[in-house]
Amino acid sequence: MGSGNGELLNLTLKVWRQKNSKAKGSFETHQLKGISTDMSFLEMFDVLNEKLISENKEAIAFDHDCREGICGMCSMYINGRPHGPKHAVTTCQLHMRSFKNGDTIIVEPWRSIAFPVIKDLAVDRGAFDRIIASGGYVSVNTGNAQDANNILIPKTAADESFSAAACIACGACVAACKNGSAMLFVSAKVSQLALLPQGQVERKERVLKMVQQMDEEGFGNCTNTGACEAECPKEISLENIARLNREMIGASLT
Repeated sequence: MGSGNGELLNLTLKVWRQKNSKAKGSFETHQLKGISTDMSFLEMFDVLNEKLISENKEAIAFDHDCREGICGMCSMYINGRPHGPKHAVTTCQLHMRSFKNGDTIIVEPWRSIAFPVIKDLAVDRGAFDRIIASGGYVSVNTGNAQDANNILIPKTAADESFSAAACIACGACVAACKNGSAMLFVSAKVSQLALLPQGQVERKERVLKMVQQMDEEGFGNCTNTGACEAECPKEISLENIARLNREMIGASLT
């Protein structure tokens, strides 16, 4: 946890504490002094937890894994924004230089019926896994690795599929949406496969099953406000939602 040569901050943290999904939660206030602006947001939370443990108090539960902006586990709702104030970054890539000395920082979990709280800031995002399991796969046996030009794919389609595949399923889109919609996530996963020849076999069945599972999980309807795209750390485009709607209409008619 680098101290570096950055400035030192004194901060007030208001952190959501909740024993489990059934318990009533509340905010807990903590004072932190001497936080380096070179620290990441998660490193700052490590310092806070070390302080709590040294005081024989229970550490704050939060999700994290790679801390490299790849996995999307670091799901924190910071001062009213998923992943905090910086654009197109995950919480683990947010650094304390984005805050000022004396700031009050409010940290909450993703709030959605479909994401029940496990504890404190950690939520169960198994709903995303179940949506993927319902249809986000390719069953064609592709055999050995193909030569690079053996399956011809238009560059535009390949680029659009790659952009959709950049979704890391963090759930920021759900947290940002006032209806708790998962349309951006589902549309990215549908688009990723619908644009490629390998994904054509299940194309119609896939979209119907994934949207049905999304609805069964309790996610809300799309608001069309674009908050999901604005807060997505991988800048997944709303064009994918338009494609999902077209895929749904085509599959429903045939």
